[in-house]
Amino acid sequence: MHTLKLILRPLLGLLTLAAIGSQLLIHVRLGANVVNFFSYFTNLSNLIAAAVLLLTTKRQQKAGRFDRLRAFSTVNMVVVGIVFSLLLRNVELGALQPWVNFVLHYLMPCAVLLDWLLDPPSTRLGTRDLILFLIFPAAYLAYSLLRGAQMDWYPYPFLNPDHIGGYGGVVGYSVGITVSFLLVGWAVLAVGNRRQRN
Repeated sequence: MHTLKLILRPLLGLLTLAAIGSQLLIHVRLGANVVNFFSYFTNLSNLIAAAVLLLTTKRQQKAGRFDRLRAFSTVNMVVVGIVFSLLLRNVELGALQPWVNFVLHYLMPCAVLLDWLLDPPSTRLGTRDLILFLIFPAAYLAYSLLRGAQMDWYPYPFLNPDHIGGYGGVVGYSVGITVSFLLVGWAVLAVGNRRQRN
């Protein structure tokens, strides 16, 4: 397992950075708004996942802090995979390259979850950690809605009130995704605690 960490984590982290960097170059060449590019939850979550994989290639001091980072990243990435599969798989993806789409929406959610299962945390994580994990998606939702109303641009169709019957539709999707975060977060922590390293 130690050898796998030393090889696979940096490879996956660098592959993810390459995928995001490649797509960003396309985005810039097309003259698109760079802030919009970094306003996708997928891109932000994959950047976090890449950073966590690179940081945790070797066992670090303060293991609890890194366990929490890994759990946070795992929850985000699993939700990215679920939401894409259920809500966005058949949506027109524009200039998104197929290989980038595969890495960010399929490979990385599975890889990060598998990494969590094969290398469980050394620290027991609880409800307080789960609540902390929800701060990022909640802040992202607020940012997306406020900026969307100002710029008339939303990163995802289910956040655009004009596409889903007004803000009631946005609230419905937001509640559903929040429940997904809670369920995924609970499952990730429960499995991690059950498989916890001594």
